[in-house]
Amino acid sequence: MNARCNLLSLSSHVPSQVLTNDDLAKIVDTSDEWITTRTGIKERRRVAPMENASDLGYKAAVKALAESGLSVCDLTHIITATGTPDTLCPSVSCIIAGKLEAGHVMAFDFSAACSGYLYGLSICRSILCQNPEAKILFICAEALTRRSDWSDRSTCVLFGDGAGACVLSAGEEAPVAQLEDCICKSDGSLSHLITVGGGTACQYKMGDPVDSNFFIHMQGREVYRHAVRQMAAICEEILEKNGLTIADVDLLVPHQANLRIIEAVGSRLDIATEKVFTNVARYGNTSSASVPLALAEARETGRIQPGMRVLMTAFGGGLTFGATLLRF
Repeated sequence: MNARCNLLSLSSHVPSQVLTNDDLAKIVDTSDEWITTRTGIKERRRVAPMENASDLGYKAAVKALAESGLSVCDLTHIITATGTPDTLCPSVSCIIAGKLEAGHVMAFDFSAACSGYLYGLSICRSILCQNPEAKILFICAEALTRRSDWSDRSTCVLFGDGAGACVLSAGEEAPVAQLEDCICKSDGSLSHLITVGGGTACQYKMGDPVDSNFFIHMQGREVYRHAVRQMAAICEEILEKNGLTIADVDLLVPHQANLRIIEAVGSRLDIATEKVFTNVARYGNTSSASVPLALAEARETGRIQPGMRVLMTAFGGGLTFGATLLRF
């Protein structure tokens, strides 16, 4: 598949409320030292009581549209990656389409957990191959703190809320970046390692209390082992496929799950520390929003310059994993 896939914009948005490690120490048995040593996270953002994933996604979408130079009337598709939708129905994409007054666009959500951004880029490339005239607004939006068990210090310290967005086209508009290649995979035999309930497997009756299965559960040590192995391997695969080596990569932007995972992946790839971008200390793990948040910040702060090749990789529940090459 050789369809042109151009990113016309990159944007991000996070809630205003900052939740520090010291804040968490007041509600669960933990400390700043314990969290920082094990994860590298110092703080994360949390949605306000009346704020939802769609609100974060909408704000990121408005920014992405403004930078792209397109109007909402130009859009043919609105796609959202999320594991924390406002509701099972309607989709976050349809909610955002309504807020944007986008009219009769194709709108749908999908879930690939923390690999959502990479999966979404692959989906957008496929759509543009089928329909080169398409103009796609792609959003990643998460409100993970709504599914965090605040009595479980092994998981609640990890997650934060946020959103990222981009507009994609196969046209002649001047792009922010071009998608060079994308590989996405999964291993469903390990689906039990990361779970979030609340679907039809939970056979609730009216008046039933929410039980622990409603919240995020993760087998941390096993997830760490598979994450490091699969992210490093799929990065090597995409480089080999494209006749490249790690020396051809100007910046690695990995999923911001845990600083220890990022360091281990960087070590396996033998890439210099200064060529690995991280912002996990400020935002924690924002699942599908993690990579676009990091990518947008790297560009805004000058870590990404025109002409650079950026390698992105992610790993999440499913289990899902992937790698993508962008040329800026």
